[in-house]
Amino acid sequence: MRPAGPRWGLARATGRAGPLSEVSPTGRLLVGTSGFSYPAWSPRFYPPGLAAGDRLRHYASRFSACELNNTFYQRPTATKVAAWLAATPDGFRFAAKAQRGGSLRALLRDPATAVPWLTDPFRAFGDRLGAVLFRVPVDVTVDLARLDALLDAWPLDLPLVIEFEDPSWQLDEVHARLRAARAVLCVTQRPEDDVAPAIRLTGSSLYLRLRRHDYDETGIRGWADRLVPFLAARHDAFVFFRHDEVGRATELADALRLAVAARLPGLAPWPPVTNIA
Repeated sequence: MRPAGPRWGLARATGRAGPLSEVSPTGRLLVGTSGFSYPAWSPRFYPPGLAAGDRLRHYASRFSACELNNTFYQRPTATKVAAWLAATPDGFRFAAKAQRGGSLRALLRDPATAVPWLTDPFRAFGDRLGAVLFRVPVDVTVDLARLDALLDAWPLDLPLVIEFEDPSWQLDEVHARLRAARAVLCVTQRPEDDVAPAIRLTGSSLYLRLRRHDYDETGIRGWADRLVPFLAARHDAFVFFRHDEVGRATELADALRLAVAARLPGLAPWPPVTNIA
């Protein structure tokens, strides 16, 4: 495995995606939903009659980040990325799922060839790319040699988050490798989980996928309480709620943001406050 490089530090030096809290008293809470373009979210979230092309602009007026779903099925074109960037403000961040076929090739076959094919389109995001979510499916069990090869091939200037669906990957040896590569371990709470998963900081930020169909007030408060110490230590936290058929996920994202803000007064607001002389 190559020596650990400053994945996020290099990103800052090159103008690409690095920590967003360099001048903030706390880390940034980048909360949103998995996907945004759901017609059924009107009128609960989107105003009635809102054109499909205006959904992302409305979404970005409420939330600071979005986990893109369609990049999991096909690599984004430069035209599509440009449209996403134009619809969102500068502080908005995208978390892009790595294309599923290319991800499997990168992990199981030929990372030297597959990783550039997989990652090159993401450079069009520039510093608006908050994370690339690399999903390892449940039928792929732990293989340290393959993980080493993937991490060695991954560009240091592209922020890598890995979600391991099979529990065999939850080993100290895996976490140590992610930490050495400055890659982020995705924390996922699935609907069937009775206990909230552990949060392990392996990179400079956190990445949470909250996949239950709903959360009550106690559940939201619990996640807020767990996030605050990391944010107070100036770690950014990406948190995405599972999409649903009516827009409930947007209400959960709002509730988490408010719960964290109540506990952490220095948290940056969204949308950002603009001082007018």
